[in-house]
Amino acid sequence: MVELKTAAEIEQMREAGRVVGTALAAVKKQAAAGVSLRELDEVARDVLRSAGAVSLFEGYQPGFATSPFSGVICTSVNDAVLHGLPSDLRLEDGDLLNVDCGASINGWCADAATSFCVGTPRPEDLELIATTEEALAAGIAAAVEGNRIGDISAAIGRIGKRDNVGTNLDFGGHGVGRRMHEDPHIANGGRPGRGLKLLAGHVFAIEPWFWAGPGSTYIIDEDGWTLRSADHTRGAHAEHTVAITPEGPQILTLP
Repeated sequence: MVELKTAAEIEQMREAGRVVGTALAAVKKQAAAGVSLRELDEVARDVLRSAGAVSLFEGYQPGFATSPFSGVICTSVNDAVLHGLPSDLRLEDGDLLNVDCGASINGWCADAATSFCVGTPRPEDLELIATTEEALAAGIAAAVEGNRIGDISAAIGRIGKRDNVGTNLDFGGHGVGRRMHEDPHIANGGRPGRGLKLLAGHVFAIEPWFWAGPGSTYIIDEDGWTLRSADHTRGAHAEHTVAITPEGPQILTLP
């Protein structure tokens, strides 16, 4: 069942979203060559702790995972794009870093992600990030009353197809509310006019993720979490928690 949130509940989710947005901004500010992924996790942890927020990631163990997640952010580098575990790996100049964060306050959740270059950027990485962010914007623009889930998926997919990037439909957007992952699943590609009809009060995490290469297959590291492209091309990920309102889509995960 897909629950509708009241205006007051959406405002509580916005409070959690601000914390998530602030944590991501703090991590981006501190990310530099020589900084470890574990140190960035501590940066985000401090933001959540100061706000009285609870991490949605730490201790989380879905069916595909072999162990509970050990950080408060996902830190995926270069050809990794999702679920990267914070570790002692130190960033290098030119790395492409994807950071995902989720938090709850008073039982209400929010989830967001961003990708950026460390130090000197590669032009092709900037292009991939731009494509991913454009796809996120297109998905959000389609999240209006009267549309359907398929319209969000199709809007994202059109951008990916246009730029010939690798797209996989196994992981994607999702409902969010009292739990991090609620129905429905929102694939990053599909046909418009299909699926759940969108109503005011629906809240979704919309999250395109692409690889620079045209391939769509992935492998999972021995850690049981880190997902990377099978052809080792670099990936980017962008995500916001978005509420559907009579006035249009509202992004809840801004700092």
